[in-house]
Amino acid sequence: MAQLLRCASRTARLVASSSRSVVACPRAAALSARIASSVPASGFGAMSSNVNSSVAAVAGAGPHRGVVVAAASTGGLPQAAFSFEPDSLPAVSVAAGGGGANVADVAAGWEGDLLVLGVTEEDFVTEAEVTSLKGDALKALDAALGGALAEIVAAGGFDGKQGAQSRVLRLYGGAKAKHVAMVGLGKAAKLAVVADWGASPFQALGAGVATLAKANKVVTVGLALLPGAAPAAAVAATALAQITSGTLLGGYEATRFKTKKSPTASRLAALTVVGAGVEGAGAEAAIKRGLAVARGNLLTRYLVESPPNVCTPAHLAATAAHIAAVAPEVFSLKVYEKAECEAMNMGLYLGVSEASAEPPKFIHLKYAPKGGSAARKIAIVGKGLTFDSGGYNLKAGPGSMIELMKFDMGGAGATLGAARILADLQPADVEVHFIIAACENMVAGEGLRPGDILTSASGKTVEVNNTDAEGRLTLADAMWFAQEKCGAKAVVDVATLTGACIVALGTQIAGLFTPSDEMAASLTAASKVAGEKLWRMPFENDYFDDLKSPVADMKNTGSRYGGAITAALFLKQFVNEGVEWAHVDVAGPVWNEKLGLPTGYGAAFLAEWALAQAQAPAK
Repeated sequence: MAQLLRCASRTARLVASSSRSVVACPRAAALSARIASSVPASGFGAMSSNVNSSVAAVAGAGPHRGVVVAAASTGGLPQAAFSFEPDSLPAVSVAAGGGGANVADVAAGWEGDLLVLGVTEEDFVTEAEVTSLKGDALKALDAALGGALAEIVAAGGFDGKQGAQSRVLRLYGGAKAKHVAMVGLGKAAKLAVVADWGASPFQALGAGVATLAKANKVVTVGLALLPGAAPAAAVAATALAQITSGTLLGGYEATRFKTKKSPTASRLAALTVVGAGVEGAGAEAAIKRGLAVARGNLLTRYLVESPPNVCTPAHLAATAAHIAAVAPEVFSLKVYEKAECEAMNMGLYLGVSEASAEPPKFIHLKYAPKGGSAARKIAIVGKGLTFDSGGYNLKAGPGSMIELMKFDMGGAGATLGAARILADLQPADVEVHFIIAACENMVAGEGLRPGDILTSASGKTVEVNNTDAEGRLTLADAMWFAQEKCGAKAVVDVATLTGACIVALGTQIAGLFTPSDEMAASLTAASKVAGEKLWRMPFENDYFDDLKSPVADMKNTGSRYGGAITAALFLKQFVNEGVEWAHVDVAGPVWNEKLGLPTGYGAAFLAEWALAQAQAPAK
């Protein structure tokens, strides 16, 4: 019986991984059919009509080793461990009447726990190694606060550089705020909402505000932007959105898997911005955008930090269902089960997933604007390996990072985070397909072996010379789906694909690979708006020689040199003529090794790219 079971499983894999006829053991084939017919349906399918009820079905689907995802049981973990995003975020508002020279008066009258001033380097002057205040508005506010600002500056150690935070001073006398501090915006000449590299001054300002609020355990914060530190009128709304997202993300701490309340968790409940330069409907829209970016980033972080016994392929599918439930008027969801993937001949994807006890879930989350029509049809494809053991090429020894391979679905996390942002912002005139071939890469007798030859959904054959180069296999079938089933004319795949990219760019920068200058420009522009670092890498076509196989169309890995480039060249073989494509390797920036925390990288810049496509001319 056991031999027949193994034979039946092997038959299914051969069928899935080959476009040719397969002669298999008849008894094994019959047994395989009997096994398939006896397994109850998981409840996945088209979810656009009844998304809310499907969320519960998806969340409970699939075995979770050591964890039962259901309303009645959580396997001992807190219920919050299975949430998709925070239940609530601090409130953000704009103070009325805080325009121009009046900002100082409004700031002086603000009542709350901590008043923070956004200042530039030009707000101070240093003579004979003594720093003092400069500017009438700052001096007037200092007088109203009893000289507290001058005292902070005189103590030294603060110069207004971008992201710098002053010490916090207790206020007495007639001051309405309990404490005051300053956060630097850098040089006034570089006060822009899009930086040349990395975070903008206003994103850094928000992060600085969050850090001060968390460290000092305050509940309410007022942020004042005096003349000289305020954004230009044309970009005031964007600056407010960046301050909002920066503040909401800057105090992040992982607490979902802890049973005791964290003594260091942020207590921030409300932020009031004075001197934002925008009020009314404009301010509301800007805050809404900042909140959307924060929610998308946090959803990504929640996924990436989750252990693999929580964030399974089924959990990724449940997260997609959650997003669809947030905005059912624009989102629809279809999750394809293993048998459906076999019918589409996804041999590369299913070959990777075969050794896992977790069933694969092929996720297709579709965003269609209200009204249904869209000039542009694009796809974002995320690598969704919820755990990567390396397979038979096992990750072993120091530096293998096997204990961190929960973040090998960082591309999928960013993909779903971008979808969460679009759920709130809902751009017109663009159709976006979010696609994830979710599975695990494990070790078992039925698993993928070095030397196996698999057939992709596109019909191309791949000799697997390394089972630890599995992500590109799953992406290849997912990219085929994006083009052939969704009709996408522009595809971006995002993946924690290679250690080689970390060696090349370090842990803060993602690598961009594309043969298209236009795609490179649009993605680079989006990354700058998001404040996420992205660097275009060389696309050396000659390196494909390393991937040539004597027995198949290609191998899945090349030599030890240029590994990030050859990985991109492998994926390029699955891009149709006339389709714009880019590969983004996020292996480095998805995880902050120093803090042991996820960064949420990718959600914002992928969303910005999709939003920009909504405004691009049709092709």
